[in-house]
Amino acid sequence: MIDLRRVRTDYDSVAADLARRGDDLAQLEQVRDLDERQRALAAERDEVRAQIKAVSGEVGRLRRDGATEEAEAKQAESRSLGEREQGLDDEASLLAEQIRDLLLRIPNTPSPDAPDGAGDADNPIVRVEGFDPEAYAEHQRVPHWETGEALGILDLERAVKLSGSMFSMFRGMGATLARGLCQLALDRNADAFEEVRPPTLVLSSTLTATGQLPKFADDAYAVERDDLWCIPTAEVPLTSIARDEVLDEADLPMRLMAYSPCYRREAGSAGRDTRGLLRVHEFDKVEILAYATPAQAPAMLDELVARAEGTLAALGLPYRVLDICTGDLGQSHHRSFDLEVYAPGVDRWLEVSSISWFSDYQARRANIRYRPTGEKRAEHVHTLNGSALAVPRVWAALVETYRQPDGTVALPEALWPYLRGTTVIGR
Repeated sequence: MIDLRRVRTDYDSVAADLARRGDDLAQLEQVRDLDERQRALAAERDEVRAQIKAVSGEVGRLRRDGATEEAEAKQAESRSLGEREQGLDDEASLLAEQIRDLLLRIPNTPSPDAPDGAGDADNPIVRVEGFDPEAYAEHQRVPHWETGEALGILDLERAVKLSGSMFSMFRGMGATLARGLCQLALDRNADAFEEVRPPTLVLSSTLTATGQLPKFADDAYAVERDDLWCIPTAEVPLTSIARDEVLDEADLPMRLMAYSPCYRREAGSAGRDTRGLLRVHEFDKVEILAYATPAQAPAMLDELVARAEGTLAALGLPYRVLDICTGDLGQSHHRSFDLEVYAPGVDRWLEVSSISWFSDYQARRANIRYRPTGEKRAEHVHTLNGSALAVPRVWAALVETYRQPDGTVALPEALWPYLRGTTVIGR
């Protein structure tokens, strides 16, 4: 969440930043007004507390002096003040809860370097790598779901039978390819990132820390009986590993990575991009994440982008990098870049990775801090994360890009060590 102190001391700047996102500022105005009221109540409460303390002192003095009636009168006054103090405290606490609830719903302020724009159509393309629109033959213009069915490596019909629409099932070398992609991504980042295998069911507080709750509850799968949620990405548990902790600056940046299944309801996406693997409810992904100081964060963002790009380049897939504009930033995002691969069978650019810097927005929700060297006061860390590799769309782009005239799929050399000696997928 954004820093309440900024709302108090620099409201116009916060409002201007949120206006760049297209926010209507109504909730921010509510926070300002409620905070002013809450602080006034807290000040009045503290004044009453001081009066109670003074009256209590008088009661003790009067009793020592034998002035029993006066002491009882003062004691009655103290009880009346206590009731007033309790009422003020309850009202101030209620306002504080309302302020926190609003802050949990207000998006992060964008980086000054984030380009302005109203939506995804305004995202600037930073660069395009390896793409030649004239280089694709007819045999590569076959959708991955047709090739997958013909080779027996993608069984969408039975996946629907098992779980319903927008679920997928890989078989044979299709399953091996999906697993191999994850292992490739883990191996490529193992030089600097600690591998973690986190739980994939998490508490509401864990999902709240990254910004999915309360605003995006409809997009998540809930196990209501146990107050658990299926994670939409490993970002969720990785971010909360250091929740309520104070880290040493010497340990930053801290780099973590995780393979996990991911679950998304994709609410509101019915009828949109639902063929094949373009939009699914469950998928495998490798996530890379870092805790950093504010000074380290910009360079870490560049590193995460470079690492995600490097994996796509190793797979020989044409890709492009988009700088996400203010109107298309996710709620928690301060600055983001998307990577898209070109899939010739569907003739589309497919988003396969989003790399984001959250400033201290998530760390405030999760209470993750670090102590600067030589300082007593702890500060909030900055969090960053990115998809090192998300399986479904990369799998789709690979099958379409590497499809041969005879219908087989010749896989890139980077994957060979993970395919049990198979280099070409045939029937």
